[in-house]
Amino acid sequence: MTRHAQLATALLFAATSATTLSAQPARRPFRLEEATIAQIHAAFKAKTLTCRALTKAYLDRIDALDKRGPAINAIILVNPQALAVADSLDKRYATGGPTGPMHCIPMIVKDNFETVGLQTTGGSLALEGWKPLQDATMVRQIKNAGAIVLAKSNLAEWAFSPYETVSSMLPGYSHNPYALDRVTAGSSGGTAAAVAASFGAVGLGTDTGNSIRGPSAHQALVGIRSTMGLTSRAGVIPLNASADVAGPMARTVADAVAVFDVVVGSDPADSVTAPADAKRSASYASFLVRGALKGARIGILRQAYERPTLDADVQRVFERAVADLRAQGAVIVEARVDSLDAIQRRQQGGCNRFKPDLERYFAARGSNAPVKTIDEIVRSRKYHPTVEQRLRDAAQSTEMPEASAGCQSRERVRTALRDAVLQMMDSLKIDAAIYPTWSNPPRLIGDLNTPHGDNSQLFSPSTGFPAITVPMGYTRDNRLPAGISFLGRPWSEGRLIQLVYDYEQTTKHRRAPVLMAR
Repeated sequence: MTRHAQLATALLFAATSATTLSAQPARRPFRLEEATIAQIHAAFKAKTLTCRALTKAYLDRIDALDKRGPAINAIILVNPQALAVADSLDKRYATGGPTGPMHCIPMIVKDNFETVGLQTTGGSLALEGWKPLQDATMVRQIKNAGAIVLAKSNLAEWAFSPYETVSSMLPGYSHNPYALDRVTAGSSGGTAAAVAASFGAVGLGTDTGNSIRGPSAHQALVGIRSTMGLTSRAGVIPLNASADVAGPMARTVADAVAVFDVVVGSDPADSVTAPADAKRSASYASFLVRGALKGARIGILRQAYERPTLDADVQRVFERAVADLRAQGAVIVEARVDSLDAIQRRQQGGCNRFKPDLERYFAARGSNAPVKTIDEIVRSRKYHPTVEQRLRDAAQSTEMPEASAGCQSRERVRTALRDAVLQMMDSLKIDAAIYPTWSNPPRLIGDLNTPHGDNSQLFSPSTGFPAITVPMGYTRDNRLPAGISFLGRPWSEGRLIQLVYDYEQTTKHRRAPVLMAR
């Protein structure tokens, strides 16, 4: 790039990275970057902002920064009807006020959620152009609450990888907005990068192993993996129905909770949610209070992260986070599941649910299904080379989970682990266990040699217990984000929200990325 071109590019980013807009030029302009739901709604109420102006500004920002400029490469498609929806919401607001708690909140939705009128691909060219006949339950919930599906985000194809976000739907990798040569983690890396870069107000992701929490940690976001059964997965392309959870990703705890309040609850289309209405809190926003850390008992769960490859910089930042918790009056104790190794050794054989779960999913779509079998996907050759072997292995599998000795063994191990973790929490009388969400900084894109890290898969997916990640600071000369996870008992989301909110408000680690040309 020439010096002249570099200057021109820098000017473009200076203009777009801190976008401001105003429905009335005489008023103070609205700052789009890092805007919260509360700030957006306050501007609507003050009549300094319209839904159309807000939506148009986000669309302009995506146009300037996603495929051009720094080329974050987080967005598979934008909703061509977004402005029309915004106009409709403006008309309704003028006559009856907000349509719901998410009125005109532009959202980034991972492209494994079914969306009426918009293609849903799972990141695979094999599904390119497929338009489902109905919205995923969570998408319907946010729409009913007034939100706009602004764009569908990139993901690790079929949600396979927790480490990086690359798919056959887009050329190249999704880039971490904090360091464009670094990975976003996966599989919800596109949602994380887009929300971190203020391409939308909040986002939806999915988490089978760590796919909400890992990308959130890499991009200084809040990510919520709820108790299995508290939120619906209906209409989400499955990876592993025994572990899949969908949920919010946001720049603040309050914004994540605003989405969470909308999407929790029982859903007849997802039987695992049967207990949700009895277990849910009436309002999770009511837990957004200060002072919750004082007297709280918090256990350091070293088994989640202590290993030879643990990065010293991550360890340093985590120790500072522990000190911050102590300073706010938390009682810090050592937490250990003594039987962990013995429980893990009980696993006999593997359990690959992808083929049966995906093929059941497509069978339920009848004539609208874009494909029927994994073998059909393999034969199409419409996939990224990095997923070929996994697809071929899945196609050759003949076991059904219900009859698989490996799957039956896994469920027994999960039950034992749940019991052991609960026993540990009860014996120590702790409110939550903590650990670094990711044990290493975001890797360079293409780096297959240095440790990739990942602490989020051992306890939360395996037990089905809830976990929330929040920013805890930055590594590598204060450049690369790191997150801290709070793991709780089943259905304890309210208490976890109290703790993470108090920690967030005390430390205020979140800051916007400085978007620069690559």
